[in-house]
Amino acid sequence: MWVFLNDRFVPKEEAVVSVFDHGFLYGDGVYETLRSYGARIFMRDQHLARLRRSGEAIGLTIPIPDSQWPELLHEAMRRNDVGNERVDAYLRITVSRGEGEIGLDPALCPRPTVVIMTKALHPSPPALSRDGVSLTVATTRRNLPEALSPHIKSTNFLNNILAKRESIAAGTFDSLFLNWRDELTECTISNLFFISGGTVHTPALDCGILDGITRTIVMTLAQEEGLPVREGHYHVTDLRQADECFLTNTSMEVMPVSRVDSFLIGDGHPGPLTRRIQTRFAASRTRFVEPSP
Repeated sequence: MWVFLNDRFVPKEEAVVSVFDHGFLYGDGVYETLRSYGARIFMRDQHLARLRRSGEAIGLTIPIPDSQWPELLHEAMRRNDVGNERVDAYLRITVSRGEGEIGLDPALCPRPTVVIMTKALHPSPPALSRDGVSLTVATTRRNLPEALSPHIKSTNFLNNILAKRESIAAGTFDSLFLNWRDELTECTISNLFFISGGTVHTPALDCGILDGITRTIVMTLAQEEGLPVREGHYHVTDLRQADECFLTNTSMEVMPVSRVDSFLIGDGHPGPLTRRIQTRFAASRTRFVEPSP
């Protein structure tokens, strides 16, 4: 594997970061994950814009200009033989505060650390999409937005890791967060949707969730399918009464949910409207990828 580190591509064995890097010491950094369909990157500019917004929110300047990112990302795919007609690419950009003396002052770090990693992206096992996945309602609560904005894609992922440990212990696909008001929010790496009476529901941004890029696309596609879409404030009881449920993120697209804790969603199988949205998403991918080189 070749990794871009700061200003050059290096073999993974040489892709090392100082123990004094504040990303390692304090989780002080931001990141984005992207994917390709073949050689074309999905929602590239939107992901890069969010990376820059996350950096601005923590006072971290992204040192690579917008104009240079496309070539770097495609070079990462070429060097690792992914993002082609044989295999799609998973890409992760990480920008940390950089190396500096121990201490919380960002000024201790003169330069950010920039990393691009990429690998093959393989689809989720077909059985997951066919049968739906199970979720655990986590006892770990989503971070209070006033304490840490969910709109910052931070490298400090401890809140999510604690919830993920709960799903691993329960033997489920993932954990579902509640917020400080016992409202539904999101899972550890995906946004939540549920369908009741033909209306597609998803937690509102002010519940304390990330404004997911695929989330926005799915809301648009559902409306194009003639389905009403509502962002709101919901509780576990709303989910228990739902007809269908699904998750969204960049890599797994639209993933049906069949069970939450001990209760089934609908009849325990992916529902027809979820299938319609999956089909519409698959048919619309070319609308949301970068132009052909």
